[in-house]
Amino acid sequence: MDITPKTEIHWNIETIVSELRLLRNKSLENRQREGRPPKLPSRKALVAILEGFSAALFPNRLGSGELSDESVDYFVGQTLDAALRGLFEQLRRECRFKAEQQGLFDIDCGQQAAVINREFAAQLPALRVLLDSDLIAAYEGDPAATSLDEVLVCYPGMIAIIYHRIAHTLYMLGSPLVARMIAEISHSATGIDIHPGATIGASFFIDHGTGVVIGETAVIGRHVRLYQAVTLGAKRFPKDQDGSLVKGNARHPIVEDDVVIYAGATILGRITIGQGSSIGGNVWLTHSVAAGSVITQSLANNEPSANLTTHHLTLLNNRNT
Repeated sequence: MDITPKTEIHWNIETIVSELRLLRNKSLENRQREGRPPKLPSRKALVAILEGFSAALFPNRLGSGELSDESVDYFVGQTLDAALRGLFEQLRRECRFKAEQQGLFDIDCGQQAAVINREFAAQLPALRVLLDSDLIAAYEGDPAATSLDEVLVCYPGMIAIIYHRIAHTLYMLGSPLVARMIAEISHSATGIDIHPGATIGASFFIDHGTGVVIGETAVIGRHVRLYQAVTLGAKRFPKDQDGSLVKGNARHPIVEDDVVIYAGATILGRITIGQGSSIGGNVWLTHSVAAGSVITQSLANNEPSANLTTHHLTLLNNRNT
């Protein structure tokens, strides 16, 4: 039976397109970008580029499943060349976008992009070394992990740290926009939100991972383990004389080596979590703790137990006020 409606439906698309054009032009005018706006880096292109770099770094697991000993180097070279060519174009777009924002039209963005691309490529072997340490940390830190291969292909925390180490390298080389876009691609794919400015040491492991947030100026040492829903955030957002937020100041925690932070913990401000400390689940922490501290949410008893540290007592007092 033909159920096609007999009455022709009109969406009035021409009018809607016209109204959207007027609004778009008004927005460009308000931002002083009359005419054709500069092209931004492409999220779609960056997704493919990230897949290429991941495959080049781990060809036998994140690349082709049909590689032989004779073909793996050819695959890595071909894949790396394609990814670097694609990245060059995205870096060039970022340079041109920033230059036009600042009214600078004599910058050789091709040359600038080439320099960053070359320096990034040179750091890929060091990135692989760091990522190997992260793989081992995940395997050794999770009794459910049966192999390094399983960690690499199944764990969202591993994908997040691969993408973060790529993004952080580009961020430090002077491409914050491309780096931030990579971070958001990772966030969408894994539920883990790491700003590309965050500095993370070797042997880093995020178990489960969903809801983890790590801010721009966070500094994380070696052999640190986080669980799901951990936040390393800012306590407050100072403003300048004009009432605008002050940007770029150090406002996120420093987490020293060998620290474990359990699920749901929120750690705010430029405080230091001392080496070897353990931060319990759902703890809210806004002050520094010494090395070797054990911070829990011990609220079961109204009377603090005798074996609680000074840091335990501070937490209890804060929560009871």
